[in-house]
Amino acid sequence: MEETISLQDLFKTLRKRLWLIVMSTVIAATIAGVISFLVMTPIYQASTQILVNQTERQSEAFTSQDIQTNLQLINTYNVVIKSPAILNKVIEELGLDETAGSLNEKVTVNSEQNSQVVTVTVQDPNQKQAVEIANTIATVFEQEIPQLMNVDNVNILSPAVMPANPSPVKPDPMLNMAIGAVIGLMLGIGIAFLLEYLDTTVKTEDDIEELTGLPVIGMISPIPDSDVNVANVVRTRRRRG
Repeated sequence: MEETISLQDLFKTLRKRLWLIVMSTVIAATIAGVISFLVMTPIYQASTQILVNQTERQSEAFTSQDIQTNLQLINTYNVVIKSPAILNKVIEELGLDETAGSLNEKVTVNSEQNSQVVTVTVQDPNQKQAVEIANTIATVFEQEIPQLMNVDNVNILSPAVMPANPSPVKPDPMLNMAIGAVIGLMLGIGIAFLLEYLDTTVKTEDDIEELTGLPVIGMISPIPDSDVNVANVVRTRRRRG
């Protein structure tokens, strides 16, 4: 027999299991908040900007072809900045206890479209160290690029600075709690419908008709407790009489 569920039945199920849905939402949001505040390590960020320009010439002005050449070189520079040739020197200068591969994971290099500015971003659990790594990468790259590519068209445009009141860029506790609440809400709704589906008890006359395939021809109305008490009193008096 095909079973259909009306929109009204869905709302009845949600209202019936509302406590479960609310509880799962609150628990999931609380767990996400505890993990964000107490378990996850705060990560700080520092950025420095590098300008890729044309080597200064005495009598010739810049042309659009010169700028286009510089823009094409930026993609190569993005790779060179994160290469072991640069990162190993950064590790050596700062005395970092990590490999070029692990440092590479902390570094992000971006450049805006049609822009000659390259932004080097470093994320680290220590704000001061993030600033030092970003600035050292820019300095080492500026020093090494003439030897690596036989060019001299890189300058540090804006070094990373130590903020007065550093704040972590991640984790974002409020965002994590919101995501946790949504997951808890969905989980609670899913469990509510699952419990309703697994509940096979007979509750209404419609359930009886569906199980037996026979129409209901009569119903016994529930007897209020007050009427039961009165009937018991009358029966007791009759016995005594």
